[in-house]
Order: sequence, then C-alpha cells, then structure tokens
Amino acid sequence: MNSLAAAPAPKPTPERVRLPVGLFAALAALVAVLLLPLPAELPVAGQRMLAILAFAVVIWITEAVSYEASAIMITALMAFLIGTAPTLADPGLAYGTSAAIGMALSGFSNSALALVAGALFIAAAMTHTGLDKRIALVTLSRVGTTTRRALLGATAVIVVLSLLVPSATARSACVVPIMMGVIAAFGVEKRSNIAAGLMIVVAQGTSIWNVGIQTAAAQNLLTVGFMEKMLGERVTWSDWLVAGVPWAVIMSAVLLVLVLKMLPPESDSIAGGKEAVERSLADLGPTTPAQKRLMIVMIGLLALWATEGKLHRFDTTSTTYAGLVVLMLPRIGVMTWKDVQSRIPWGTIIVFGVGISLGTALLTTQAGQWLGSQVVTRTGLDVLGPLAVLAVLTAFLILIHLGFASATALTSAMLPILISVLQTLPGDINAVGMTMLLGFAVSFGFILPINAPQNMVCMGTETFNARQFAKVGIVITIAGYLLMLLMGATYWRWLGWM
Repeated sequence: MNSLAAAPAPKPTPERVRLPVGLFAALAALVAVLLLPLPAELPVAGQRMLAILAFAVVIWITEAVSYEASAIMITALMAFLIGTAPTLADPGLAYGTSAAIGMALSGFSNSALALVAGALFIAAAMTHTGLDKRIALVTLSRVGTTTRRALLGATAVIVVLSLLVPSATARSACVVPIMMGVIAAFGVEKRSNIAAGLMIVVAQGTSIWNVGIQTAAAQNLLTVGFMEKMLGERVTWSDWLVAGVPWAVIMSAVLLVLVLKMLPPESDSIAGGKEAVERSLADLGPTTPAQKRLMIVMIGLLALWATEGKLHRFDTTSTTYAGLVVLMLPRIGVMTWKDVQSRIPWGTIIVFGVGISLGTALLTTQAGQWLGSQVVTRTGLDVLGPLAVLAVLTAFLILIHLGFASATALTSAMLPILISVLQTLPGDINAVGMTMLLGFAVSFGFILPINAPQNMVCMGTETFNARQFAKVGIVITIAGYLLMLLMGATYWRWLGWM
C-alpha cells in the first residue's frame, strides 16, 4: 500500500475572526462621551443618550456591522444605560430596564413606521404583479430613438414610479434591468457615455424625486414621524408635493443638461432602441387582471393622499392601510402573505423603528434640547434670519451625508437634533416648514455611489465609475443647494414654510 495515500489530510487552518475597527471606534466614542464631565444643565440620562448617539453615528458611518445588527445594539445600550440612569422627575429613582426597553421600542408604535411598512408592501405588490416593469416599459415605448429622448424617457419613468412605488431601492431595481436592455439594443459598449449617462440619470434622478414626493423614500416618512413626535404637527402629502415638485422638476432638467454636456453621447440617433422596448413589452403580454386592480388601488391612494385635509381628514397612513386591505382580500386582491413576505426587507422596518426610538429618547431625556441650545449659542444661529439658518443647516446635512451610506440613518441621527435647534431659535421661524426643507436636504446623496442604495444598484451595472458619478454629482449638489436657497427666498417663503 502506498504510504502517501494512507497519510491523513492536513486540517484546514481556521480563519481568524477579526472584529471590525469601526466597532472599536464606536465603543471608544461611547465611553469617551460617558467619561466627559456632566454639564449642570444636562441630566445623566441625557448624557448617556448622547453617548449612544455617538456610538450610532460612528457605527453607521463606518458600517462596521449591518444596520439591522446596529439597531439591536442600540436597543440593548438604551435598555441598560438608560435603565440604570436616574429619572428626570426624581433623581433618586432609576428608570429601570423595563421602562428603558419600552423607550427603546417606542418607535415601533409610531404611525410613520406603519406607513413605511405599508409602503414596502405596496412596492412588493408592484414587483409581484410586474406592474412596475410594465409602467416603465410603456413609458419608454412612448420615447423616440434619439439619445436625448432616451434620457428623457428614463427621467419620465423615474417620475411615474416615484408616485406609485414608495421605495427608491425598489424603483431603481426595476428600472436598471430595463435600461440595460435598452443599452444592449442600442448596440453600444457598457462603458460608453450613452450607457453611463442613462445609468447616472436613473441613480441621480431617483434621489432628486425622493425630494419631490413624500412617499417616495423612507427618510421622508421618518421626517414626518419626527415632526409629529417633536412638533405636534406635520405636513400633508399634497403640501410636500407642492413644495418639492418644482425643485425636482428644475433639477431633473439640470441633470439632463449636465449629463449631455459632461458625458456627450457618441451618437445622436440610435436605431433599434424603441423596437427593443416594444418587444419587451410584447413579451409581457396583455395587462393582467391583477395589474389592473393594483393600478386602480394606486390611483385611488394617490387621490386620497393628495386630498388629505381638503376633501377628507384621513391621514396618509390610514388610507395606505385601507388600500393594503383591498390588495390582500381573497379573490379581489392581488397578493397573499406568502407572495410578499420574502419580498419585504424586514431589516429596514427594524432599523426605522429603532431610529424613531433614538430620536424620541434624545427628546425625552433632554439630550436633544441641550445639544440644540449648545449648537445655537456656539454657532450664532440665533442672530441669523430664516434663510441664513436654512443655508447653514442644509450645508451641514449635505457635508455630513458624505459619511453616511443611508439617508434613513442620517435622518435618525441628525434630524431630532436639528429640530431641537429650530425650537431653540428666537424669532418667527416656521419649525414644521423648515424641518420639511431640511428633510429635502437629507436626500442629497449625489456625490458618492455609497451615499444611497440606488447609486449602488446602478453602480453594479459597471456602466460608469465613481469618478464619472462624482463629476456629475458635485455639480448637481451645488446647483441643488443654490436652488434651495433661491426657492427659500421666494417660493417657499411665499408658501409660508420659512
């Protein structure tokens, strides 16, 4: 017998499990804030919430762990750090972990979370029935075969789907394969300016229309949730639309001009593109009964959202859930629980709920108010007018967004603080309107591909590189910022939001 054959196989060397550096940095930030001298005006629970906020910001910026895992960590930290802290009413009495975990989970009873969950179900219904793909293809089939019309068609698809699909990631995931089919039909290289321009328009256009429509993005719904919790009122779907759509329309035109100038197409006319879209549409067959029923429900929801406070008093969350009831009814609806449960990103709901809890706890423990007053007194915001305040806070959000891969995480971390700042400012600043405008700025994820999920979805097509994306994105960011200031001085002031 061959002795070599009888020799035992060497055991594989186990891989060393290395803890991410970002996790250590987040823990260091937590401990550092806890060890700082306690200011006289800040309660112990407030200081501990600021430490948890520091932990959350670092863990989200570094992406040391998944957002879902970070949400569970934040919940546990709140349970124990706040649970062992003295209450504001009686410093001799601790909150207790039971009350603290209730505080950490309070966001799950917020109507904004329910609206996000409902929006995710609607997005799942669109993909389950294929209505989103049909709408995109029908829109593109109405477009000519020039490159300018192709870019315009991509923008039109984004606008239509922004009204009907309440998820930026779901919209981009639907549009990207269709646009890749168009690029293939055009017979151009994946690295051509035509392909790069189309995909950059999809990514940047999705972010632009996140601003225009309240239900288009989760961060908008989180902004509305913070309005209700901290300010006691909110803006309706139609109020947001009236304020945001003019900005989005102008910025869409700016985006198209920039892409054509910075990424000039190799050809002005491409044969075969429209025919390819029509072939894809023909492959889908006739509109199914489920798609027709879903379209009827969506049109009804749009009508109810747009007329809230004018023709009826039903809030957006309630009408959305009424629509979901219809969509899930036996024989009448378009889906069952089994059809959609695997399509729902449940982690998003967890992160969203904990994000609301984080912001609410900052307010409950006086941490948000204390930090807001510190910002006001140390930056001189209290001597500035509404437009200058908008300019400073918007610039702050745009710059800090460079470090965040999630607009929802950015909103959770920063918007409660900024709302506290607005409440501390003297004068007649409309805190609700200014919060909405700052909510617009949260969607400015134009510069880095990592700043928004839709950017990464489009980046995955390998039609453009990060340099091309940033080249267009920097100009879009500057133009969008200046347009916000112009509209703040005119249109939004006339509407009474400043």
